[in-house]
Amino acid sequence: MGSQAGPLTEAGPLGLVDKASPATPGPVPHPPVGIATATVVVGFVALIASLVVLGSIAEGVRTQEVFALDTWATPFLHGIASPGLDALMNTLTDIGSILVIPPLFVAGVALLLLKRRFGAALFLGIASGGSLVLQGTMKLFFARPRPQLPWARVLPDYSFPSGHTMNAVIFYGALALILWSVFGRRIGLVALVIAAILAFGVGVSRVYLGYHYLTDVVGGILAGIAWLLVVGAAFRARPTWRRWRSSGTPGTHTPDGPGAAAVR
Repeated sequence: MGSQAGPLTEAGPLGLVDKASPATPGPVPHPPVGIATATVVVGFVALIASLVVLGSIAEGVRTQEVFALDTWATPFLHGIASPGLDALMNTLTDIGSILVIPPLFVAGVALLLLKRRFGAALFLGIASGGSLVLQGTMKLFFARPRPQLPWARVLPDYSFPSGHTMNAVIFYGALALILWSVFGRRIGLVALVIAAILAFGVGVSRVYLGYHYLTDVVGGILAGIAWLLVVGAAFRARPTWRRWRSSGTPGTHTPDGPGAAAVR
């Protein structure tokens, strides 16, 4: 049951996001130790790998190196431009913009709160809010100018990382993880695939439209994955924190013996 998660256990990638029936007494089911350990190990390895690659890209951006992929990707995508592709890429770029994500965020949080999924709503809020802070900080730190292309509109802010791409990775990825934790692995995997396709499409559209270099998009993807792993690991560890806090707080231990029933 723990591997499938779902409404009864909610033990997906985020662990126990919310207790299924807060009013029902009894212990909250926890995922098997093996699954929890494997999730932590895989998440840790993926986080380290993402940060190593992101650090390499970021260092190249900071020293103003010219990446071969940047000099190839933009001309290639511009070379296959067509009115149909223009319409598709503009639609994809809107999926990662303030035109789409904030309304979806408000609707998602409202629905989660209505369903009393407070932990899931908090996860979505922290993941999405942290994305804005993280990308804003990185843009100011690296201060990489936007591409200067005769056929593209130059935007006023900095280029690295791609904010649209990073927002898409984090927001749609967070929604997929919530769906996995609430409805189970089968729906969760489908949601993750859809989220990955949307984020990839947003990233390609940013290069196609001339708003970003390819390395900006790769940086946004890796930073988004790293942030999702960090926030997801924190939420998965919450039951452990609660046990530590309970064991360390005076008066929280339930005594045994004749007086135990009165304390309960």
